[in-house]
Order: sequence, then C-alpha cells, then structure tokens
Amino acid sequence: MPKMTFIYPDGKRQEVEAPLGQSILEIARANDVPIEGACDGSLSCSTCHVIVEPGYYELLDPAAEDEEDMLDLAIGVTKTSRLGCQVRMTEGLDGLTVTLSEETADFYKG
Repeated sequence: MPKMTFIYPDGKRQEVEAPLGQSILEIARANDVPIEGACDGSLSCSTCHVIVEPGYYELLDPAAEDEEDMLDLAIGVTKTSRLGCQVRMTEGLDGLTVTLSEETADFYKG
C-alpha cells in the first residue's frame, strides 16, 4: 500500500498508509493527524490546507478555480499549497510528503 508523510509545524513526522483514492483529509483523519476540515471536504473552507513537497506538487492535477478561491482565504499559503480534501492518493504519489499549516493545526492545541 502507498505511504505518505505528514510533517507537523513542530517538525514531527508521521508516516502513514495512504489507501488509493482517499483524499489527504481522509487519510489524516483515519490516522489522527490534526487537520480540521470543517466543511468535511465540500470545498467551502480552507481548514484542510497543507503544503505539498515541491517534487510531489508537480505530479498533482492543477487546482480547480473553486479550490484556488478557498486557498485565497487560507493563512500561510505557499506556491505548493493545496486543500487536503482535493488531493486524492494515486500510485504515482507513493511517498507523498505534506506539511501541516500551523494555523490549521492550531485548532487542535489545548
């Protein structure tokens, strides 16, 4: 099964199994990775914002206009930012590495 790695804002790394066809948000939730995803993947918020490692970003289909509009609302957006609900795991993405946005992960701080 493909794997992916989440990098937390503090630098901690968590490697997880990443079933084909699941979104980054779904994979994160299945593995207790702290991504809010307030809209449950309906593309009406930016709380699943992640920063994709550049080498993998180039392998992704371009973001749709609706996703770009939501990213405009996210804090800390970079050139390789995507919404976790919009990126689905494929065989070509095995090893995918994403960094959690500090603002997104803040939701889970005590």
